[in-house]
Amino acid sequence: MNRSVRAVRSVVPWVVFPLLAAAGCRAQDVRGPVVQPPAPVAPTHRSVPQPPSARNAVLWVSLDDHLGRGTMPDRSASPLILTTAGAQPLQLQDWAGKPLETANTLRFSWRLVALTEPLEIARRVAGPYASFESADRVASRWRDQGVEARVAHPEEWEVWVPSDAPDLIGVSLRDVRERIVDVVQPVLEGFSGGRTLDGPLQVIAPDGLRWDGGVLRGPFRLQADAYGSWTFLEQLPVERYLEGVVPHEIGAGSPPAALQAQAVLARTWALANSHRFGLDGYHLCSDTQCQVYSDPRQASESVREAIRATSGQVLQLDSQPIQAWYHATNGGVSAGAEEAWSMDPLPYVQARADGSSDWVGSITLPIQSAEDVRLLLNRWDGAFGAGHPRFRWNRLYTAGQLSRALAAAGQGDALPTALRAVSRGPSGRVLALEMDREGGAAPVTLRLDAIRRTLRRLPSTLFVIQPEGAGAWRFQGGGFGHGVGLSQAGAIDLAGRGWTAERILDHYYPGTKLVPLAPAPETTPAQAP
Repeated sequence: MNRSVRAVRSVVPWVVFPLLAAAGCRAQDVRGPVVQPPAPVAPTHRSVPQPPSARNAVLWVSLDDHLGRGTMPDRSASPLILTTAGAQPLQLQDWAGKPLETANTLRFSWRLVALTEPLEIARRVAGPYASFESADRVASRWRDQGVEARVAHPEEWEVWVPSDAPDLIGVSLRDVRERIVDVVQPVLEGFSGGRTLDGPLQVIAPDGLRWDGGVLRGPFRLQADAYGSWTFLEQLPVERYLEGVVPHEIGAGSPPAALQAQAVLARTWALANSHRFGLDGYHLCSDTQCQVYSDPRQASESVREAIRATSGQVLQLDSQPIQAWYHATNGGVSAGAEEAWSMDPLPYVQARADGSSDWVGSITLPIQSAEDVRLLLNRWDGAFGAGHPRFRWNRLYTAGQLSRALAAAGQGDALPTALRAVSRGPSGRVLALEMDREGGAAPVTLRLDAIRRTLRRLPSTLFVIQPEGAGAWRFQGGGFGHGVGLSQAGAIDLAGRGWTAERILDHYYPGTKLVPLAPAPETTPAQAP
């Protein structure tokens, strides 16, 4: 729990007093017991204004989140320091555009400020989950019942629903009730002391802002999130965002057709996933939980040309941007979405062999047994993208390493004694990995994306397991990433064979259409805190 929140867990029941006749009085006309109205349902979180629709070509991308977390009455959390990249100073404004400060460097510390009235919040929480996709699948089950379910990311992915939401079969829940008496606020530091500010705040950088070894243009925004901390984000056009994404995702030296395919996918993915951080009032993050984004100035001319050549184009199905997942290499066989995350199958991303006609003809799906997977892993001639360094790989895990990985995931630290892949998907990828443990500890089963989330040295879930002496196991595998959608190594391979970007996209997402994105209706987001 956020240390800036003081919480209590208490339930105050409604008390119903019976209507009594006064002694010695005539009977009264009693029409029935007094029925108290139901107690109002408390909000699940602090309210945060929503950003504008991403389909109007502007994205709000988080550069740093959970700022101010850990602030105490006598101690501020780590400061946020912003510095201009040129001669012109930064301009700090309030949410309405009123100037607050002009300086080459803005330094923000944090302090707790008492609320005028305490805020009572209550929610039911499911999770944590290894990915947004798995959390959103659980949230959709509640939504199908008419329950407002929100995906949150206080530390790991969770699903938040009102305190009166019904149980879900197979989903463990915990009830949270908090009484918030103070909030974290930013303090603008200066020579004469600090000035506590309300948010959201805007930062204009005429010469750009130095950030993470690069320079970003902005404008920028500092705003509160749903957890009692703050987010620093950049507001930028989608096409500029792609300049900061494409070279980091596929490599600026890739062939033009592969760069164009990546540009379409990065644009499509961003728009299809722009609700990912809706609970906190922005669209996307800038790390591997979304798409890696950094200084757009580092984009080469070939990257910019690929973005221009595909300007505004997205892959759609039924007039909506698809879930344009991609990864480094699939090891010769693509995965269905249901093999990576807890979700229903999708028609445009299914398990299939990825290679030449000879390669495809030699592989029979589904691949169910460990022996069939081993036969696949011992081959590569004819598979698309076989030149990738992690097309085939080996990893050794000792019992101690597995124990530490399980402990970090909250599964206890008992040493594993045996490992089994208890189920596989159509592509041969492991859906459930079971571990027996010593000392009578209960077995642990890792499923889907939780396998790689827990055992982080595994490049993919396309593997077989072989004991390697006492207390050690060798994972022999293929591919790097979840295996769903486009293989970047495959796209580079196909582009080198003369395939166009459109043909590459049709190969990896059959049945979809490459079309210009239609903008959403104009809306004005709430600006005030």
